[in-house]
Amino acid sequence: MPIPAQALRASIEPNATAPHLIRNFCIIAHIDHGKSTLADRMLQLTGVVEPRAMRAQYLDRMDIERERGITIKSQAVRMPWQPTPGSLDDDAAEQRAYALNMIDTPGHVDFTYEVSRSLAACEGAVLLVDAAQGIEAQTLANLYLAMENDLEIIPVLNKIDLPAAQPEKYAEEIGNLVGVDPAEVMRVSGKTGEGVDALLDRIVDRIPAPTGDASASARAMIFDSVYDIYRGVVTYVRVVDGSLNPRERIAMMSTRAEHELLEIGVISPEPIPTKGIGVGEVGYLITGVKDVRQSKVGDTVTGAAKPASQALGGYEDPKPMVFSGLYPIDGSDYPALREALDKLKLNDAALNYEPETSVALGFGFRVGFLGLLHLEIVRERLEREFDLDLISTAPNVVYEVDLEDRSTVTVTNPSEFPGGKIREVREPVVRATILTPSEFVGTVMGLCTDRRGTMLGMDYLSEDRVELRYTLPLAEIVFDFFDQLKSRTRGYASLDYETSGEQVADLVKVDVLLQGDKVDAFSAIVHKDKAYDYGVQMTAKLKELIPRQQFEVPIQAAVGARVIARETVRAIRKDVLAKCYGGDISRKRKLLEKQKEGKKRMKTIGSVEVPKDAFISALSTDSSKDKKK
Repeated sequence: MPIPAQALRASIEPNATAPHLIRNFCIIAHIDHGKSTLADRMLQLTGVVEPRAMRAQYLDRMDIERERGITIKSQAVRMPWQPTPGSLDDDAAEQRAYALNMIDTPGHVDFTYEVSRSLAACEGAVLLVDAAQGIEAQTLANLYLAMENDLEIIPVLNKIDLPAAQPEKYAEEIGNLVGVDPAEVMRVSGKTGEGVDALLDRIVDRIPAPTGDASASARAMIFDSVYDIYRGVVTYVRVVDGSLNPRERIAMMSTRAEHELLEIGVISPEPIPTKGIGVGEVGYLITGVKDVRQSKVGDTVTGAAKPASQALGGYEDPKPMVFSGLYPIDGSDYPALREALDKLKLNDAALNYEPETSVALGFGFRVGFLGLLHLEIVRERLEREFDLDLISTAPNVVYEVDLEDRSTVTVTNPSEFPGGKIREVREPVVRATILTPSEFVGTVMGLCTDRRGTMLGMDYLSEDRVELRYTLPLAEIVFDFFDQLKSRTRGYASLDYETSGEQVADLVKVDVLLQGDKVDAFSAIVHKDKAYDYGVQMTAKLKELIPRQQFEVPIQAAVGARVIARETVRAIRKDVLAKCYGGDISRKRKLLEKQKEGKKRMKTIGSVEVPKDAFISALSTDSSKDKKK
């Protein structure tokens, strides 16, 4: 039931909110199962957003999230709730106003790191499943993450208002998975609001209150940060022990930096300053610091006067899965790109980058991403939020190369691939989980076999839904694997994957040569069986892009010293016979021989200038836009 404004303010004040009246939970689901819509109904039902200010996807703050209809950043919000009479066993408990700290999480596999950080700040999770689609791959992945964090799980079927909804069928599926009676699986509609009040009552009843020592030294875990152009770094924390108050000095336990707390408060859903935050509460801190490196996700905040002796267990650093070069089209934008990446890393802790130079593209950065969608989102945010024009090179993964002298080289860029005698090359592999209707099992198996996959197992979740488990090379799935999977299963299959070590593979480096000179920017590391296809494709593309010269230009693709594909850019020829309007043939032959000698001399001393537009067209990943999972 909605609470009046004065009660709302009272429930937000930390001095009035004891830990036993706080519930911290997050919403986890596969992409497009209605997390943000359900969050909208909760905001309306608890009265923290006025009807005139309400809009769809209220917690999705970025334009790119609203345009694509996906959640990229987890968003925390505090809501007051007084349980419905008769919903709890304890009558006295029903008279109290509880503070619910909710975190709306992304559903895409590339943003699992956001989900894992959210789970660490909660005691419970609402597992949301579409009543028309059932359990999908990312549903399982997020469920296992929640179980690893030992959270209380509340299974919920959403979209029960759809004509295609099959709540009874999928309730049984979820019940078997989570280990509860199908009758206990809640039915709600994020669109109409049906069952949302009962869900909030269930959250109060089932999810345990946070535990911590209120009298101990303050310890708060940083789970997110953003950069505000006026106020500097805004840090989001979950208090575990003690309390934090305005104007006190705080210390970061990893960097040992000390700051004064200028403002402290909660998000409900806009920032509301308070007199402090205590055990179990989620809030924000503002210290006025402008240096983005001062606030590290996973760090522990403590009081400078009475510091804690032991830091909280931080988060495991995410390992980049895909690498791509980001270069400014205008070289003078390089410092601006560095500053933009610094600020974006504060908001996206999974981002890794280091400076890199390219003969063709100049100065830029080698950036590590969690997946192809992560790459697209980061590039688009850099272009929109920081007004940069960028080129992104084709994505590739990290390889380990063992040489004959027993040394090992880590290759993140094809130009780093060593020459000479190579003992073995190891590539990263992933454990992929694919959920598909049973009629498409053969098609999916064929696709995985084509991509060098090894089958690990197959289980029937129900009569018409199958779970396939494969080991696949990461390099085979970062481009168009998901698109192929969707097209072959008419859009019904879903995919999730996690890193699973390395394997030895027969990989080679394909070099592209222009007039005999290697152009590193066009090199690629591919499987031996696909080297010829890549060589033919790249030489044909460059033939169209490189302008004709005064001499013939050969474009070759080679593996080592062996040429595997060739195209030729024909020379521009001047009609030297135009002035001959008759006479002896020997006069014409003499002119042609003279031209031939000139062309031959020009070919030995001439160089091919590849225009920047050709590099952009050949290397950029624009064609892979909108490949969403």
